[in-house]
Amino acid sequence: MAARIRKGDTVVVITGTSKGRRGEVLQVMPKADRAVVQGVNLAKRHTKPRGVGQPGGIIEREATIHLSNLKLVDPKTDTPTRVGFRILEDGSKVRVAKATGNVIEN
Repeated sequence: MAARIRKGDTVVVITGTSKGRRGEVLQVMPKADRAVVQGVNLAKRHTKPRGVGQPGGIIEREATIHLSNLKLVDPKTDTPTRVGFRILEDGSKVRVAKATGNVIEN
């Protein structure tokens, strides 16, 4: 199945505790249907000191979020949209914004 949301895309959270927040996708896990989004769904992690270079403490980092809770932001109109696919004349498959019909470049 083709990826509707890819690494580097800007997305907005549509439901949950981080609803309305925007961020860039840092990592996508297709088998788990989850993604890591910059600045969204922050979790506190308690870590032990690991030598001189890594002190211990409480570190805040992004946790994964389910792909169904994310909506892609159309780069041309800067609005959230659903994603569809279209096959061009040259045979290549591209992502398309459902709201406007714009091709989403990667």
